[in-house]
Amino acid sequence: MNGAWSRLQEFMPIDVGVIIDNWPLFARGLINTLLLVSIPLLLAGALAIPLAVIRARRMRVLNRLVFSYTYVFRGTPLLVQLYLLYFGAAQFDFVRHSFLWPLLREAWWCAFLSITLCSAAYLTEIFRGAIENVPTGQVEAAKALGLSGFQQFWLVVLPSAWRRALPPLSNEVIFTLHGSVVASTITIIDVLGAGRMLNNKYYLASEGLLAAAVIYLALTFLITAAFRRIERKYLSHLKVSRS
Repeated sequence: MNGAWSRLQEFMPIDVGVIIDNWPLFARGLINTLLLVSIPLLLAGALAIPLAVIRARRMRVLNRLVFSYTYVFRGTPLLVQLYLLYFGAAQFDFVRHSFLWPLLREAWWCAFLSITLCSAAYLTEIFRGAIENVPTGQVEAAKALGLSGFQQFWLVVLPSAWRRALPPLSNEVIFTLHGSVVASTITIIDVLGAGRMLNNKYYLASEGLLAAAVIYLALTFLITAAFRRIERKYLSHLKVSRS
């Protein structure tokens, strides 16, 4: 068996064996990637809903503040935001003496915060568009039933907006997954960081990066498949029947 594997490796353009031997490194990177994508997205979603309501309802001063926030974080690269937080925050005395410094001095938490704030900005605009596109007839029907403003939003507007936000939301999850690679630039071992570490350790050119690419492709496939199932469940009534 070992002899056959050795002969097979001779015809392979990459050294698969070294990737398999270092699977704990990629497992560690995968865990960090999943943590830096899933939890920030949940927090970003919770933050984005009230911000989206402010944007959709045009709440005077608050709307301008939220617009400025989304404009800055959507208008600058995530890598720049991360560098400003990780390398720039330490330059200010009030930051170093604040209660946030135990977190901001750690690379992992800087990446966590940067991804959360950036994702929240994109999700805010996604949810804003979905809320504004809720058919007026649904809101009028809720009013006719005597529902209060909060009940209208909670029982009618929000579920309808959630369904309409699903397609762009799936793209945002994938973009966040791909954007999380910036964590590897500040010493965090995510999937890409594991691949780069493997290449540096064994003086390889592509094995680590190819392994990382395969993992990202697999994660993207799972995310796409999950959202397709969710869309089939919640958007089936919106599909036009074909005769």
